[in-house]
Amino acid sequence: MRVLIINTSERTGGAAVAASRLTEALRNNGVKVKMLVRDKQTDQISVVSIGHNWRTFLRFVWERIVIWKANRFRRNNLFAVDIANVGTDITSLPEFVQADVIHLHWINQGFLSLKDLKKIFQSGKPVVWTMHDMWPCTGICHYAKDCNRYETECHNCPYLYNNGSKRDLSYQVFRRKKRLYTLSPITFVTCSKWLAEKAKQSALLAEHTVTNIPNPINTNLYRPRSKTEARLATKLPINGKFILFGSFNITDKRKGIDYLVGACNILAEQHPELRNELGIVVFGKQSDILTGLVPFHVYSLDYVKNEHDLVNIYNAVDVLALPSLEDNLPNTVMEAMACGTPCVGFQIGGIPEMIDHLHNGYVAQYRSSTDFANGLYWTLQESELQSLSEEASRKVATHYSESHIAKRYIEIYNQVTGRDA
Repeated sequence: MRVLIINTSERTGGAAVAASRLTEALRNNGVKVKMLVRDKQTDQISVVSIGHNWRTFLRFVWERIVIWKANRFRRNNLFAVDIANVGTDITSLPEFVQADVIHLHWINQGFLSLKDLKKIFQSGKPVVWTMHDMWPCTGICHYAKDCNRYETECHNCPYLYNNGSKRDLSYQVFRRKKRLYTLSPITFVTCSKWLAEKAKQSALLAEHTVTNIPNPINTNLYRPRSKTEARLATKLPINGKFILFGSFNITDKRKGIDYLVGACNILAEQHPELRNELGIVVFGKQSDILTGLVPFHVYSLDYVKNEHDLVNIYNAVDVLALPSLEDNLPNTVMEAMACGTPCVGFQIGGIPEMIDHLHNGYVAQYRSSTDFANGLYWTLQESELQSLSEEASRKVATHYSESHIAKRYIEIYNQVTGRDA
């Protein structure tokens, strides 16, 4: 069986990391798999790029211009939506022609258009589509927040400047998707039960199969190691306790940095003894932004691409703080837990599926800096930290290992190709 995994990027972003890990997991379990991307970041021969040149850049820019115009020339939410009006036809590529199964992942920002998807669906090849956010089941948004119009028909989109018209850009794209999805049976896979519930409520996916399979992780790489050695490797002080916060772009409001700042200030006010004992380790773009905003020493790191360096960071700290306001199944939580580092996150998206409250971490009340601070303090000062660590790594090993997830996807591939008959 030959599988072609398709994602905009090879390594940039959570969906790219998850798709790359699935590619590796499938290969290690006997599947002939290739990955097709627009943006290639490694020298992996199994990863094929369509090339990122001035044409692909112009496609990306043109899509943003159309959104900008529809939003009455406002920059608000410019990257919170996608309309897939431009892209690249991949159906003539040898990798596509040779594939038995086409496995879509995150294909936005000018990589594949709705017209390109139409050609894929009309090719007659079985299609599996892993959803890393809500875009495949909404008109144009990646996260619908409190809006439920996608359950019937998108219109008057909250992400667009309200012009009073029902037939806005979200309505137009929703209608195009509805016609498009009737061309072929698509098996949709969500990475979390939360997203599966959202997808099944969408009018777009009413006639399609929706199943839930989480992302995989290499538990031979991401595993508990010596904290002392990890701190030496990351040049952190041997003594003291550390909270980790990281993201590709930590200034993204969706990542909840304001709530982390609030929680840290509450911690320092209620437990002043922590001021000299606790440190905040931050990795990602503009990681130094927290310096001066929190009453603890901040250790700033750039965005970390090397996975071995990531493993050392996770093992060097005592808890991962993930105050995300919207998220599916965060790779950072899975990575930290695999390394035996407990996590504190809000009760949102797929986070409560990963963190078992007071068993391997702490699930805080949504948008509550106070409860987030309670979770950090409980994890660091009141819990049995060793027990939390063991339960965290055990959860990942039993639910998210490469072999476990690969077998579930192979079952899907066999079903869509008729090989289970």
